[in-house]
Amino acid sequence: MAAPTPQQVRRALARAERGAALDLDEATALLAATGDDLTRLTAAAAKVRDAGLVAAGRPGVLTYSPKVFIPVTRLCRDKCHYCTFVETPKQAARDGRSPYLSPDEILAIARDGAALGCLEALFTLGDRPEDRWPEARAWLDEQGYDSTLAYIRAMAVRVLEETGLLPHLNPGVMSWEELNRLKPVSPSMGMMLETTSRRLYETKGEAHHGSPDKDPDVRLRVLDDAGRLSVPFTTGLLVGIGETLAERAETIFALRRTSRAFGAVQEIIVQNFRAKPDTAMRHVDDLGLDDYRAAIAVTRLVLGPKARVQAPPNLVDLTGCRLLLAAGVDDWGGVSPLTPDHVNPERPWPSLDRLRELTAECGFELRARLTVHPEYVVGALQRGEPWLDPRVAGHVAALAGDDGLALPGIRPTGLPWQEPDGGFAESSRGHGRTDLHTAIDTEGRTDDRRSDFASVYGDWDAVREAAGSTSAPLVEVRGAPAPSLETTGAQALRAAEKNPGNLSDEHALTLMTAEGDLLREVVRLADDLRRDTVGDEVTYVVNRNINFTNVCYVGCRFCAFAQRKTDADAYSLSYAEVADRAQEAWDLGATEVCMQGGIDPELPATAYFDLVAAVKQRVPEMHVHAFSPMEVVNGTARTGLSIEDFLIKAREAGLGSLPGTAAEILDDEVRWVLTKGKLPARTWIEIVSTAHRLGIPTTSTMMYGHVDNPRHWVNHLRVLSKVQDQARENNSTGFTEFVPLPFVHTSSPIYLAGVARPGPTLRDNLAVHAMARILLHGRISNIQTSWVKLGVDGTRAMLQAGCNDLGGTLMEETISRMAGSEHGSAKTVQELTEIGAGIGRPVRERTTTYGEVV
Repeated sequence: MAAPTPQQVRRALARAERGAALDLDEATALLAATGDDLTRLTAAAAKVRDAGLVAAGRPGVLTYSPKVFIPVTRLCRDKCHYCTFVETPKQAARDGRSPYLSPDEILAIARDGAALGCLEALFTLGDRPEDRWPEARAWLDEQGYDSTLAYIRAMAVRVLEETGLLPHLNPGVMSWEELNRLKPVSPSMGMMLETTSRRLYETKGEAHHGSPDKDPDVRLRVLDDAGRLSVPFTTGLLVGIGETLAERAETIFALRRTSRAFGAVQEIIVQNFRAKPDTAMRHVDDLGLDDYRAAIAVTRLVLGPKARVQAPPNLVDLTGCRLLLAAGVDDWGGVSPLTPDHVNPERPWPSLDRLRELTAECGFELRARLTVHPEYVVGALQRGEPWLDPRVAGHVAALAGDDGLALPGIRPTGLPWQEPDGGFAESSRGHGRTDLHTAIDTEGRTDDRRSDFASVYGDWDAVREAAGSTSAPLVEVRGAPAPSLETTGAQALRAAEKNPGNLSDEHALTLMTAEGDLLREVVRLADDLRRDTVGDEVTYVVNRNINFTNVCYVGCRFCAFAQRKTDADAYSLSYAEVADRAQEAWDLGATEVCMQGGIDPELPATAYFDLVAAVKQRVPEMHVHAFSPMEVVNGTARTGLSIEDFLIKAREAGLGSLPGTAAEILDDEVRWVLTKGKLPARTWIEIVSTAHRLGIPTTSTMMYGHVDNPRHWVNHLRVLSKVQDQARENNSTGFTEFVPLPFVHTSSPIYLAGVARPGPTLRDNLAVHAMARILLHGRISNIQTSWVKLGVDGTRAMLQAGCNDLGGTLMEETISRMAGSEHGSAKTVQELTEIGAGIGRPVRERTTTYGEVV
C-alpha cells in the first residue's frame, strides 16, 4: 500500500483539529505525520485528552499505579520473536529457578511491595505453559493445581488476604469461563491486543508466527468476553513490530470497537518496540520517537476523551516522556519502587519523585490510582455497577477515595476474601412485592425499563449493527421463493416422512420456511409422529416456579425480569421463604418446584446448594428442578469448583434435574446480540452434557423470534440432537423434553431499543413446534408448548402440530409476566384439562421425568 501523501495527511489533520470523527484512511494518514504536521497532530490530541480529564472531574490530573511485578512463571507456549521475558525449563533450572514462583516467593514480593507503598500486584506470566512444557504440568500436578490459571487464582486470594494488594492478572488469552472464574479474585485484568495484523501471525519469520495465542481473532474475542463480563480490562497496541501504518490504524479501530460496545476497556497502552539482544528481532530498529508520538496521538483522537491512554515511562528518556504527554497520554501505568519491568528489564523505572517533577513541569499533577481506574471504582462502589465482584469490592474500597483514586498515604493491609454480609439470610423486597402466600409473585414493573437501561446492556448502536447480520426475512434465508408442494417442498416432505430425524440441512430449512399447503403438511406429519411416539395423551406436571431473586447484572437484552439491587422492583427471598413456598406447593399437590433466579453478584458461594437443601429439608419428597446453565456457571465462579464437582455437590444437596434454559439460540453470533454477559453456546453444551454424564436429566429449550432466522432454528435443533445422541451413548436419559419459547417482546429491552422484531408469527410458531417434533424424532420424545406465552388458543394449535405436553401449573411465573405475557402466571389442573378437552385429547398428570404420579 502506498504511503500517505502530504496532502492526505493535512486534509486528515484539518478534520482532526475541527473535532471531526476520523475514518480508517484518515487515521492511517495521520500516523505518517512528521514535522509541523506532527506538532499540530499532538496538540489536537492533547486538547481531546484535557477535555476528557475535565469531564472526568479531575482536570490536569495524570495518574499512575504504584505496583509490584510478580513474575509467576516465565514459561510460555508462544514463541514471540521479540520477547526476552520467556525462558525454557532448562534455562530456569540452570539459574536455579523452579518453573513457577512458590507461594512463599509470591507473598514475599507482595509484602515487600506493600511495605514500600505499592497498591497493585501485577501477576506477569506466559500463556498456558503446561500445554507446551511437561515440566510445567508436573509442577502444577505436584502442587495440586489443574492449570496455571487455577494456581494464580489461589495466589490472588492469598495476596488479597495476607497483604491487601489488589491483584491485576495478566495471564494472556483466557476463555469466557476463565475470565468469569478469575473475576472474584481480581479487580482488574489485562492482555495486550498488540496488533490485528494476521500477516504478522501467519507469515513465517514475522513477529507472531508460531505463537498460537497471538491470533488476532482470538485476542479480540478475549477483549469482547471481558466486556461481556464487565471486567475492567487493560489492553493496547505494540507499535513497531513490523506492522504497516494501515495495520496499525486497524488495530486502533478494533480497540475502539470493543471499547464502545462494552465499556470495559479501562485503559489503552501504546507501547513502543525496543529491540533486545538474543531475540529473533534483535536487528530490527527501535520504533522512532516521531512514529511513537503519532501513534499515541491517533489513538487518543480515535478513542476519544473518555479513553485512558497510557505510555510506559521507562521505554523513552525523560525528554521523550515530555513529548508523550504532549501527544495525549494521561496515565503512566504501573511504576514500581521494588521490582523491575520484567518484560523490559534493560529499561529501569524513573524514580517517582522525578516522574512527578517532570509531570508538574508539563503542567499536570500526578496522582496514584488503583489497579482499577477511578471511573470503574466510582461506578462499582457508588452506583452499584457490576465492575467489581463483591468479594474484592471491600479490598478496593479500603484503598479508594471518593473520587476513585488512591487515598493519599494509604498503606494496604490484608483483608479476608469472603462472602459479603447479608445474602439470603433475610429476604429483601422492593416496591411491588406481595404477601408470601399469594399465588402471584409480583405485581409487575413500576416502570418499563430498569434504572441502568442505558449502560447495563452495552452500546445499543453496536448491538443494532450486529443484529443486522443475524435477523433476515424468510425470502433472504431461502434465497428463493417459498417452497411449495409442487416444487422443492414435495421432495423435502417425502424425505421427512421416510427418515424424519435425519433430514439434510437443505430439506430441514425448506420445511422450516414452509407456508400455505406445505406448512399444513409439515404440521400433519409432526402430529402423526407425535401420535406414533407418545400417543394422544397430553401431559402436565403440578409444579411451582420459585424465582428466588430478580437481582441480575448479566445484561440479557431480551430480559424484562432482571433488576439492579437498588431498583424499586428488586427482591431476594430468604432460604426460609423458599422453603415455605415449597411447602405450600406440596400441600396444594405439587410434585416439583422449579427454582431459577438472577445472577446476583452478592449471591453467597453456597447459595445454590443451600436453596436446594432448604427445600429438601422441609419437603423431602419434592423434586427440585433448578438452576439454569448460567446459574451453574455463576456457581462455579463463586465456589471455584469445576462444573462436574459443582453438579455433584448440587445433586448431593438434593437437586433432581436441571432446566435447559439460558439456551436462547445456540449460536454465538445471535447470543451476543441477545445478551451481553451470558455464557457462550459451547459452555451451555458442556454443562448439560456434564449433567447427563452424571445421570442428572435436563430439559432443553429454544427462544426464537427476535433477531434470529429459520437457519438458526434448524442449527439449534441439530446441536440438541448431537447432545442427546451422546447422552444415549452413555446410557443417560439426557433431555427429557424440548420446549420452544416464543420471544415475548412487550417489555423486552432489545425490543424497546428498536433492535428486535415483535416476536414470532403464527407461521413461525407452527413451523418451529412441528419441525422440533420432526428433527428430534427418535431422540427427544416430549415436545412441550408454553401456555404462558401462547395462551389457550395458541397452545391448542401447537398440540395439533406435534406437541404432547403442557408444562406445569406453575402457581406463579414471574419471568414471562415481567416480559409482558398476557396469558397469566398459573393454571389449575381443571384449566389444563380443558385445554386438552377443547381438541378432544385426554390430559394426564406426570412427574418431572415423565413418569406416572403415584
